[in-house]
Amino acid sequence: MKQVIVVNGALELPVGKLAVQVAHAAIAGLLAVDGPGRLAWLQAGMPKVVLRGDDAEMLERLEGEARAAGIPTDLVRDAGRTVVPAGTVTCVVLGPAPSADVDRLTRSLPLL
Repeated sequence: MKQVIVVNGALELPVGKLAVQVAHAAIAGLLAVDGPGRLAWLQAGMPKVVLRGDDAEMLERLEGEARAAGIPTDLVRDAGRTVVPAGTVTCVVLGPAPSADVDRLTRSLPLL
């Protein structure tokens, strides 16, 4: 079990803003999965990986692929209070889900 968070690399967010967006994604992913999947991920130590995506369109496409594959997912859009306009896609989270399922969609992406 693991969670993968893919960041919108086109934004080149400041480190603090990036950290907050990744935290939003991690929590959203946890809330997107229920019962046994949630417990399995927690018991595994909440493993997560942060990857770099090309842009918002790529993240939206990845979210659609995850949904079609039955992987818990959520697209993070910023509230627009600081660095980027409201509604800007900053991250997409896949999982927690079985590692092999998530890897099928994200293995070609580089680490952030």
